[in-house]
Amino acid sequence: MGLFKENPFGHVLFLKKWLIRILGVMTHQRYKGFNKLEIEGSEIIRDLPDTNVLFVSNHQTYFADVVAMFHVFNASLKGRNDSIRGLGYLWNPKLNVYYIAAAETMKKSLLTKILAYAGSISVERTWRSEGKDINRQVKMSDISNIGRALTDGWVITFPQGTTTPWKPLRKGTAHIIKKYKPVVVPVVIDGFRRSFDKKGLRVKKKGILQSMHIKEPLDIDYEAESFEAIIEKLEYAIEQHPSFLKVISKEELLAYEEEHQKRRYSAKS
Repeated sequence: MGLFKENPFGHVLFLKKWLIRILGVMTHQRYKGFNKLEIEGSEIIRDLPDTNVLFVSNHQTYFADVVAMFHVFNASLKGRNDSIRGLGYLWNPKLNVYYIAAAETMKKSLLTKILAYAGSISVERTWRSEGKDINRQVKMSDISNIGRALTDGWVITFPQGTTTPWKPLRKGTAHIIKKYKPVVVPVVIDGFRRSFDKKGLRVKKKGILQSMHIKEPLDIDYEAESFEAIIEKLEYAIEQHPSFLKVISKEELLAYEEEHQKRRYSAKS
């Protein structure tokens, strides 16, 4: 790799590699230290093609979720089985991993700009801006950028577009799937909302069991299935379909998540 070789978005890979290394070292203890990350499905990561893979996940914080995925994906590719033990996997990280994020979020501070350089595909939200509900057209350049990222490697998306659970998935994800025909891998996360603040930058509670379940790629008929059918399939896969809704208040939601974590931990033990 040349010292100044760039990815399709003009980011210097040498610099991106060092950013991932440094951020990885700084965040490792958040998932394997004062908190524990339980992983399922790391073997699936190793069987994926190098490009045109779309990871679809529920969303609990702005940044802690995707940082955890960078750890898990790289550890899995380096032979760790459902573990992120050690830091050696950060030395040569997979550099063609991207994640979709709101452009306004990624411009707010120096730290978010650094995180953006590490792999963000910044898109303009069509339904919300600066805390207000809006309704604007999708920018075709945003769709094209996601296509470029899929052509180059892997893309992580959170199709609900919010950290609030049970919200409907945005149909734009189905459009991307039908247009670019990626391998679609569902990821279900839990525990991050209790571990971190909403931005996912500050640890608000220690000793939390976090979890990440990487599921088998979905079987999708890109030509025959409708946008609605694909969205429903994704909702079930990431466990955000209305049929999964067990609670109606914030207090009940937190109680449900805590009990859900206890059951998963007991089963694993």
